[in-house]
Amino acid sequence: MTDENQRINLLNMTPHAARGALVEFFERVGQPRYRVDQVLRRLWLNPAPSFEAMTELPKALRETLDAAFELPRLAIAARQKSADGTEKFLFRLADNEAIETVAIPDGDRVTLCISSQAGCALQCAFCATGAMGFSRNLTPFEIAGQVREMRLSDPPIPVTNIVFMGMGEPMMNWKAVDVALTMLNDPAGLGIGARHITISTVGVLPGIIALGQRQEQFRLAISIHAPNDGLRQELMPINTRYPLAQVIDAAKVFDRRVTFEYVMLGGVNDREEHALQLAKLAKDCRAFVNLIPLHPGGARGFSPTSPDHIRAFARELRAEGVEVAVRKSRGVDIAAACGQLRVERLGRRPPRRAQHDDDVQVA
Repeated sequence: MTDENQRINLLNMTPHAARGALVEFFERVGQPRYRVDQVLRRLWLNPAPSFEAMTELPKALRETLDAAFELPRLAIAARQKSADGTEKFLFRLADNEAIETVAIPDGDRVTLCISSQAGCALQCAFCATGAMGFSRNLTPFEIAGQVREMRLSDPPIPVTNIVFMGMGEPMMNWKAVDVALTMLNDPAGLGIGARHITISTVGVLPGIIALGQRQEQFRLAISIHAPNDGLRQELMPINTRYPLAQVIDAAKVFDRRVTFEYVMLGGVNDREEHALQLAKLAKDCRAFVNLIPLHPGGARGFSPTSPDHIRAFARELRAEGVEVAVRKSRGVDIAAACGQLRVERLGRRPPRRAQHDDDVQVA
């Protein structure tokens, strides 16, 4: 029997790699090849909570598989449901770190907002996650596993769309995010269409380039939040490394349409001059603008822009020929801004900048 610590995590591999490991295993133990597909289906498409639950397999084979491989779970430490149907999950990881995931129903769609890091090193002034400090990158399994857990819920949560807008900066964990994207999109994995998967970044240029080199039509969202370098530098320290002009240039050459994410901060970035500046940036790279009301409690020291003012800001953008939408606030009664539940349960930690931690992996 294989030692517990040497068991292979099939959920940390792409479906292609997992298939290869299973083919080799079944050849070694003298099992027919059709068993590979039986097990592969139960990893992601119709996930099993354990090998023991794969009752289509003989019991002896399930025990043999369990000795050679592992199917880890993300433990739910807390679960909250809003009056509007939004659900927030706090997952406890094997090393006692914690991450948040938010499921947002909207008609026949369910969008899952997933995390790519435990905490965040970027310290954006208005972000609850940035205030908690950075702990570590997530593995591919810990990223895609957030979606897997929705399928294992009772009843299952039928996720149709994925947004990397939870805790962390995806492009600073690209090695794992790259693999997780394959797990999410592969028909032998979770089978979610690439156009239904959006990666949100503050503008980490190597990551934008790497995403653009993938053949799948994944969506890109860029967190702008300020339309000029001076203000953006105050709100988002990463602007020093990746200033607006470079971010816009990268968006211009990205071969698919880009969305600008813009959190509305009362009296900070919501004046008419800001709308005109933002419109120019959006037109430069044909971007769609998504205006986001500040989530109450999501950031210290900022006030939300009023709904009427947000609508006026949106009209200014449309008058300049920019397509714009205003995101609905969801889960207000459960503090659904990412990071709030984790801070409530685990407390804050001293911030650690990305360049101070060798574990941060830019593409």
